[in-house]
Amino acid sequence: MGKPDADGPGLPDLPPEWGRVVVPDDASALAAETAQIRRELRVTPRRAVPPAPLRSPLALPLLVLLVAVLTTLAGLAAVTWPRSGRSAPEPTPAPHAPRAGAAGRPLPALDLVDAGQSPVSLRGLAPAMIILVDGCPCPQDVATAAALAPAGVTVVTVAGDRPVRVTPPPAGASVRPLADPAGGLRAFLRLPARPGTTTALLVDRSGVLVTVVPEIRSAEDYRADLVRLAA
Repeated sequence: MGKPDADGPGLPDLPPEWGRVVVPDDASALAAETAQIRRELRVTPRRAVPPAPLRSPLALPLLVLLVAVLTTLAGLAAVTWPRSGRSAPEPTPAPHAPRAGAAGRPLPALDLVDAGQSPVSLRGLAPAMIILVDGCPCPQDVATAAALAPAGVTVVTVAGDRPVRVTPPPAGASVRPLADPAGGLRAFLRLPARPGTTTALLVDRSGVLVTVVPEIRSAEDYRADLVRLAA
């Protein structure tokens, strides 16, 4: 009923651990083995293989477009979002101020010049109210100071290159026009000239600077100190 030896001629070499293999002449002789193999295949569960996800070729461009749209909407919301009606106050420009500690110091040993270009000692004018008119002649400020100055106190106007003549002062008042071509007084104060403004220095009898008024706005800026200069 078939070849008793699988190692006979005409058959390929089989692994020795399989032992002797008998090949029947009639295939119906293997019906039992075939039925058993079929039963085993039906019992053994087959592993389900998940289908591969479908990837559209437009997925990446759509994702990029979505991110761009969201970014644009976020920017528009930040720009158009209603904000509080309060606006930050504008910074107030700091006023010009003289050097720290200028008051209480003696005047520098400077020589100014008069209309004839003759030197005039600055300290020799004390007590005095010195009005710097290099930024503005401002005759009204000079006239007001001259009218308020007590006896013995000289009102001095100091210009830049040459003395500036102002309107005649009231009767009994003394106004001395001088010039400071080198700008030594401004350098001492570290206070630059400003167009349209006048600066006042009040000096006592000993030549000490009592008060500095960076910008004369009214007579009340210096009235009390001016009266005390005559004491």
